[in-house]
Amino acid sequence: QVQLVESGGGLVQAGGSLRLSCAASGRTFTSYAMGWFRQAPEKEREFVATINWRGGATYYADFVKGRFTASGDSAKNTVYLQMNSLKPEDTAVYYCAASAKYFLSSYYYRNDYAYDYWGQGTQVTVSS
Repeated sequence: QVQLVESGGGLVQAGGSLRLSCAASGRTFTSYAMGWFRQAPEKEREFVATINWRGGATYYADFVKGRFTASGDSAKNTVYLQMNSLKPEDTAVYYCAASAKYFLSSYYYRNDYAYDYWGQGTQVTVSS
């Protein structure tokens, strides 16, 4: 069994920063990508960022470009999300996910169906 554990969430004022971490443990598996999603109250879960371990390319949702940075270590199946210039609308539960699926195009890693394992989520609250 694979477990993903997120950490680093919390309460921050608008304009502040947080760094989320996610580490995989348990059964060894080959991960092709890891991603971050978020879900705000009464909203559907949405894509935030992904890092493709083949080449290390990163992709972001338009609403976080220039503010959030994903990074990680493929050998350790660990991923980070540096969040700067946070806004109240960034308030949500943030989930990390790992994909054991190979896709020729990184486009598919922007969708939650591409992922096999999910963390329990960490709350990020941005006050105005």
